[in-house]
Amino acid sequence: MTLERSNRLQKLPPYLFADLRRRMAAARERGVDVITLGIGDPDSPTPDPVVDELVRAMRDETDGNRHRYGCDVPAEGLPLAIADFYQRRFGVTLNLDQIVVTMGSKDAIAKLPMAFLNPGDLAIAPEPGYPTYNIGTTFAGAHTHYLPLRAANGYLPDFDELSAHVRQQAKIMWVNYPNNPTTAVCDAEFYRRAVAFCRQNNILLASDLAYSENTFEGYVAPSALAVEGAAETTIEFFSLSKAFNMTGWRVGFAVGNSEAVAGLRSVQENVDNGQLRPIQLAAITALARAQALIDPLNAIYQRRRDLVLETLRGLGWTVDTPRGTLYIWAPVPDGFDGSSVKFATHLLEQAGVAVTPGIGYGEHGEGYFRISLTYPDDVLVAAMERMARAL
Repeated sequence: MTLERSNRLQKLPPYLFADLRRRMAAARERGVDVITLGIGDPDSPTPDPVVDELVRAMRDETDGNRHRYGCDVPAEGLPLAIADFYQRRFGVTLNLDQIVVTMGSKDAIAKLPMAFLNPGDLAIAPEPGYPTYNIGTTFAGAHTHYLPLRAANGYLPDFDELSAHVRQQAKIMWVNYPNNPTTAVCDAEFYRRAVAFCRQNNILLASDLAYSENTFEGYVAPSALAVEGAAETTIEFFSLSKAFNMTGWRVGFAVGNSEAVAGLRSVQENVDNGQLRPIQLAAITALARAQALIDPLNAIYQRRRDLVLETLRGLGWTVDTPRGTLYIWAPVPDGFDGSSVKFATHLLEQAGVAVTPGIGYGEHGEGYFRISLTYPDDVLVAAMERMARAL
């Protein structure tokens, strides 16, 4: 039997991290002892109070719904916990029709375009940027218009670069701060400009806050929804994955414009059955204790950040000090023609260290590479020693 993949799949490049895993597997088969610094998957365990609540809920024989479809028996306290978290954290008041629980944020980001985009429509996405913004748009049969993020502009988009045609055709615009992969951060004024631009052009602002809680040295990430009137044109995505070391749990939420939330919920109702009820209950515990649980984790990442920066700068790199995310974004050194793939291949083959080439985040990511800080200190030390020898 011969199967031909759909046009939408053929339009997509290999998924960045799936391709990275294949490269590492091939190197290991050749006998290379690979240390990977490529994927942002926290190594530390989920905080004990969250795990304890999951175990309690799983063993609670009085809850006859604990094993059933999460959409049929949702934890009623979770939307309330989300609203309380947003009020405490961002000063934003949410109604229950402005909240939808999601299976992490990647899943929801891919589903949103299916609710609002038709063939011929455009979504505006940052470049370099998270590949899933384009994946969801492509699956919806629409097209992505990339808005460059440049170091000279602090990796903030310049809305003036968007033509009248793009403004007219675009239905969704993605923003992401603290930013993956560049680690850039923004202030409330940026969101005021973004909200105003989207309101003027009838575009849904989709704000990805996956790293809002992973910040350092006093920086506090704002929410787009804190801008006056933002709920008229904004949906925001929050994931418990990176903030609470819960990547495999697959739980998050989207909040904001009630029509956008309802559209996303409708897609979800047609294609998934929600999260396991005990996971929802554990998420309530995480959100209720957010600050106390997150601060110790961020201290670990800050220590690792400084460890990596010390090595890179000692090798002659000029690298910005990230105030957010779990990554280091660094320029490809001389001798590799500015090619992030050449540099990443050299490190993999000569040092057994896998980093993420910037080209995987789009054309404007070329010339850079990303290091993840989600690996134990001793692994990072070993990787830095190997890099120093290889370079």
